[in-house]
Amino acid sequence: VASAAPAIPQELIESARRYADNSRAANTLRAYRSDWKQFAAWADSQGLRAMPAAPETVTAYITTLADQGLAAGTIGRRLIAIGQAHANQSQQFDAKHPLIRATLSGIRRTLGTAQTPKQALLTEDVRAMVLALPEGLLGQRDRALLLVGFAAALRRSELVGLDAEDLSFEQAGMVLTLRRSKSDQEGQGQTVAIPYGRHDSTCPVLAMKAWLDASGITAGPVFRAVDRHGNIADARLSDRAVANIVKRAAASAGLDPADYAGHSLRSGMATSAARAGASERSIMDQTRHRSVAMVRRYIHRGQMFTDNAAAKLGL
Repeated sequence: VASAAPAIPQELIESARRYADNSRAANTLRAYRSDWKQFAAWADSQGLRAMPAAPETVTAYITTLADQGLAAGTIGRRLIAIGQAHANQSQQFDAKHPLIRATLSGIRRTLGTAQTPKQALLTEDVRAMVLALPEGLLGQRDRALLLVGFAAALRRSELVGLDAEDLSFEQAGMVLTLRRSKSDQEGQGQTVAIPYGRHDSTCPVLAMKAWLDASGITAGPVFRAVDRHGNIADARLSDRAVANIVKRAAASAGLDPADYAGHSLRSGMATSAARAGASERSIMDQTRHRSVAMVRRYIHRGQMFTDNAAAKLGL
């Protein structure tokens, strides 16, 4: 008779779980944990068991979410979070159960799956936002954040993740070293070059130098909180703070802040570059997109009025 396989030590299981967690971005993990907590709380309020969750329970939950007006994409992510929580506890969960799959399909057909992204910030928008910023440390920080985020097509996490040690100033401009990003989960590092701008008032390189000189930051996080007394925090800004800065600056420039978010800088760079005639390859080099299809969406947006057939109608 074959002997039973030896039990795997619990500490090894926990260690493996930590490595598995690190395979996903921190923001994704936070979203999954939040989604699971909401499902568990809902199940408890209904007197239902959250784990292992019966297909009927999950179906009732996603139906509730749809009735509350949540987007189909958000509901789909909640399902992924439920499945992930079960997997972490070695519990069975079938997201493709016929009842769940049919209900989710009906939700998608009813609510639609089209995304409604925030608007891209174009060059003239960013210029207006930067010129509307106040003087002082806060204005200098926001000027550097907006211009660098735009010119380098940075994600929010990449912006707030920058350290002074990641900046290199050269004769032609500035080079950023991104230690980790969404498209570089294994931390191999990526570099992004930002040339000097045409105008001193909107040059991202000069703006960064001015912020570092004024703040005295020589090591650690580049972008930090600044209170109304001019005191600079030690910790880096949060992802959410980037969105708030973008919205505040947009409002100061007379734009509707509801139309913009942190990603508006990144999408705006790609759109503006396409509108100015930059090649597909050069845009991808700057944005570090792996998907040509995604970049072409921005290119299409930037070139919508270039050689437009409707312009030939003579209206």
